[in-house]
Amino acid sequence: MASYGGKGGKGGTPAGKGGKGGKGGAGKSLVRASLAIHEPPVGQSTTPGRMIKNFRFDFNPSQLTMSRRSEWKATPSPAVRDGTQPEFMGPEPRRLSLDIFLDSSDRPAGNEVLKKVEALFSCCEVTRASLAAKQPSTPWVVFQWGSFSTARFQSYVESVDVTYTLFGTTGVPIRATCQVQLHEIPTKTKGQNPTSGALTARRVHRLVVGDSLQSLAWREYGDATVWRVIAESNGIDDPSMLAPGTELILPAVEEVTT
Repeated sequence: MASYGGKGGKGGTPAGKGGKGGKGGAGKSLVRASLAIHEPPVGQSTTPGRMIKNFRFDFNPSQLTMSRRSEWKATPSPAVRDGTQPEFMGPEPRRLSLDIFLDSSDRPAGNEVLKKVEALFSCCEVTRASLAAKQPSTPWVVFQWGSFSTARFQSYVESVDVTYTLFGTTGVPIRATCQVQLHEIPTKTKGQNPTSGALTARRVHRLVVGDSLQSLAWREYGDATVWRVIAESNGIDDPSMLAPGTELILPAVEEVTT
């Protein structure tokens, strides 16, 4: 369905992987699309709960498919020759379709593709926290990609279809395309324009000498203690091991204040 931009890779694989700039892109950071996987909210809240995982794309899609429908209802009647007047029932939530390309062919001995596929499949499973709260639900997810207007597109994963296209010598999949369907969970308040009321867009920061998670947290959010949120969003276990040149995703302000 989707094609992928950037410099072409070997064997026809997409480029733009990981956030590493291609030739001619020196000094520029590639903002990667991501799928923030959250615990569902408790009660009647429309704000996603704690982040479970930030699923970062290996390759950015160059095509997304958005759809929306309105619902009308008409009750047939034998007494009306030309049919009854349809009644507008309301708009249906939006749906977003995208392909996620996974490739670990440069590391054929690992099982990274399988782990990432399982992370996507888990979005269709009830979370333990929601069971404990007696409100069973699958995770809520938020698709984000820079300043793209669907930064406020909070949804649930309707379906995940995976096609494995390359295997290692032991039979482990090392390349796959995942077709993901997202179904919007509407908020109570609608913004006045496509970005009004949206979550602040995430952005990518490249570390320089002297940077630390604490200094970043203070500079970006005015609170050095939220460095843990930055660490969690980037899968960092040991902040002291970060090297200059490392690219980090900085969460939206709403994610560190809720």
